[in-house]
Amino acid sequence: MAATAFDAYGMLVALSRGGVRFVVIGGLAGQLHGSPSITTDLDICPASDRKNLDALAKVLQGLDARLRDLPTEMSFRLDGRALAAGDWFTFDTSLGKLDVLQRPAGDLGYEGLASTAVTYELDGLPIVVASLDDVIRMKEAAGRPKDRVELEVLGALRQERDRRGLD
Repeated sequence: MAATAFDAYGMLVALSRGGVRFVVIGGLAGQLHGSPSITTDLDICPASDRKNLDALAKVLQGLDARLRDLPTEMSFRLDGRALAAGDWFTFDTSLGKLDVLQRPAGDLGYEGLASTAVTYELDGLPIVVASLDDVIRMKEAAGRPKDRVELEVLGALRQERDRRGLD
């Protein structure tokens, strides 16, 4: 699949209209909490029940999703059953990169993330987003160089929110 412009909002609309229950994690979650860092993909943690994974597979099919870096000689049947068999999938879609993590770093699944998540409204669309503390916890657990850099920004956001009595 050729490089596609990143349209996070379009993906969020498709997921919401498709009835998928999910929590936004990763870079976009950090942005929604106030990070100025740029992200080029959407990371989500979906509810792992079969009905939800079937809905997610249907949305992914509608977005012409293909596993990123899958050799052309290999095939992948995109359905709820396949999604249930793995914890982490990276897709290229018609709207950009979408990563599906059922067990993000820090071992927080949908239920744990949803219990402390916040809801932001984007152009009238309610979006469930991992709490700032959970985003920090996931970045710490992932420990990649780009996560360590982002931790500085997110830590400063946490300190400022604490100072102001927010959250």
